[in-house]
Amino acid sequence: MLAPFNMKKIIFLGSKPIGYACLQYLIAQQKKLNFEIIGVLTNDNTQFNPKQSVKALAEKNKIKLIPSLAKMPACDILYSVQYHEILQSQHIQQAKQIAVNLHMAPLPDYRGCNQFSFAIIDKAKTFGTTIHQLETGIDNGAILFEDRFKIQKNSWVKDLYEETEKRSIALFESNLKNIVEGNYQPKAQSSFQRKSSFHLRKEINHIKKIDLNWSKKKIERHIRATYFPPFEPPYTELAGVKIYFSSTF
Repeated sequence: MLAPFNMKKIIFLGSKPIGYACLQYLIAQQKKLNFEIIGVLTNDNTQFNPKQSVKALAEKNKIKLIPSLAKMPACDILYSVQYHEILQSQHIQQAKQIAVNLHMAPLPDYRGCNQFSFAIIDKAKTFGTTIHQLETGIDNGAILFEDRFKIQKNSWVKDLYEETEKRSIALFESNLKNIVEGNYQPKAQSSFQRKSSFHLRKEINHIKKIDLNWSKKKIERHIRATYFPPFEPPYTELAGVKIYFSSTF
């Protein structure tokens, strides 16, 4: 049976448990919101939960798996949730209505990677999650929707990640209808009176290395900010040997 003429076409790019949760919700809302998911791109990162495979979810629901950005067809809406590649102009332009990204951090406060760790290092009082328009570059598009919240005192990075993940899924779900129907007013990040920072993935290696000459509070903060199994724990070096810290220091 042919789809209705005005049915919008969506391509989903995503991974990790949050990508799985968002795709699951997207699938459930197709009929109600009159859209069709015409393709999924994923690197299928199941490191956090092997049972939450974006690839398997797409296959189960008979959604086409697109092998690469270069093979991505035109669509109305492009929706990225924890996708692992940086999109170029030609990819973004495949979306006739809008291309959006769910960034698990406040913008422009924390652009880039490992934002949870740097918020704890910075002694930030608040954090957040953002749906923003995709533009060339990294996390610099106009803000569409956001949720900001207080960081609990002495939070560990895993605590902050899990709270942000929960709120990110809620933000995705509560604004999906708005995205599909075009009910948004993009606001340039520069229009907000906010600090701005950008962190590369490799920077996490620097803040994991503990100097025992630091104050007790600084050492404790760096451990809280970087101890997140199954990733390499924070450490110090003695005689060239790595000595790892655990959560029960």
